[in-house]
Amino acid sequence: MLRDDDTLFAALIARDPSYEGFAYVGVTTTGIFCRLTCPARKPKRHNVVFFSCKDAAQDAGFRPCLRCRPLDIKRPTSGALESLRDRIKAEPDRRWSAEDVKALGYDPSTVRRAFQREYGITFAQYARSQRLGLAVNTLQQGGSVVEAQLDAGYESGSGFRDAISKLIGDAPIRTPARQILTAQWLDSPIGAMLAVVDDAGVHLLEFAERKALPTEIERLRRRVGPICFGQHAMLDTLAHQVEQYFAGRAISFEVPIVQKGTAFEATVWDALRRIPAGATRSYGDIARFIDRPDAARAVARANGANQVAIIVPCHRVIGADGSLTGYGGKIWRKQWLLEHERRIAATFSKGSKA
Repeated sequence: MLRDDDTLFAALIARDPSYEGFAYVGVTTTGIFCRLTCPARKPKRHNVVFFSCKDAAQDAGFRPCLRCRPLDIKRPTSGALESLRDRIKAEPDRRWSAEDVKALGYDPSTVRRAFQREYGITFAQYARSQRLGLAVNTLQQGGSVVEAQLDAGYESGSGFRDAISKLIGDAPIRTPARQILTAQWLDSPIGAMLAVVDDAGVHLLEFAERKALPTEIERLRRRVGPICFGQHAMLDTLAHQVEQYFAGRAISFEVPIVQKGTAFEATVWDALRRIPAGATRSYGDIARFIDRPDAARAVARANGANQVAIIVPCHRVIGADGSLTGYGGKIWRKQWLLEHERRIAATFSKGSKA
C-alpha cells in the first residue's frame, strides 16, 4: 500500500487516516517518526522520509513520537476522553456536572468536542445514556420505576419517562414486558463503533460516523425491540473478537449474527461472509454466486442494508472495474480494512505453511 513520497506527503498534510498503520513518516531534523495523522506541526517536504511499517522506522534509528504514539495499536484519543470514559464505566450511575469535569483538570468545552468527534454525542449525552441503561436494567430485574428513576439521577418522574421513551421507545411502566437490546461503544484503531446485542447474538455493529446509523437504529427498534446502553456477556465476547481482529491476531469471527432482513438480504449477507479475508468480489460476482446473475443492483442494495460491519464484510465488495465503491463507513475505512485483511491473510498463510 505504500505509495510514492509525494502522495504520502500530501496525505501527511491532510492527516489522511486511510494510511493509519500502513505508512509512517520520519522527520530527519528531530529523529522522530509519526503516524500520518499526527496533530503536530508539519515538517518541510525535504525533511521527511516515509516507511511502510514502524519496525522499518525504528531500524532506521527514528524514535516514536510521544504525541501520536505510533507504537500503540489503538488510535490515540484525547486523554480527557479516555479518563472520563473509564470513570463513567466505573460509576455509571453518577450525574456529571461541568464542575466535576473542571475538578479533574479538564475544560468542559474541550471534553464535549472530544466526545462529539469520537462518538457523535456530547460527554453529557454519553454519561446520560449509561445512567439510563443502568435504570433500564433495574426495571428489567423487577425494580420499581422510582428505584430506576433514582438510579438514573432524575428528580422529575415525567423527565425520566420521557428520557426512557426516547432511548427505548416505550414508557418505563411497560418496559419489563418487552425484549430489550443492549448497546455499547467499542473502540477500534479507525474509530468508535456502536454494537447492539441480545442473548442470541449481534444485531448491529457500525462505525459512529455512518450517516445511516440513526435510520438503522430506528429500523432495529421496529423489527426487534427497544435498545438501551448497558453491560452484556455477548458484548464482552464481541469486544474481545473485534480487538483480536484489529490487532491482526484473528482473521474470522465466531460470535453469532442475528440481524433481521428479507430472505434475499439474508442470502446476500451469507454470501458476503463466504468471501475470504484478503479477497474481494464485485456485485456481479455475488449475484452469480447466489444464482441470481441479473440481480447485481439488488445485491448492491442488500450490501448497503447490512448493519453488521466487518463481521458481515460488505467492505470486501468492490466495483466491477476494481474501484472502491461507496461505503457507509467512509471510503478511507474500506481501503484500510482491505489492506489490513490482506496483511492478516498473508500472515496466517505463512503460518499455515510453516
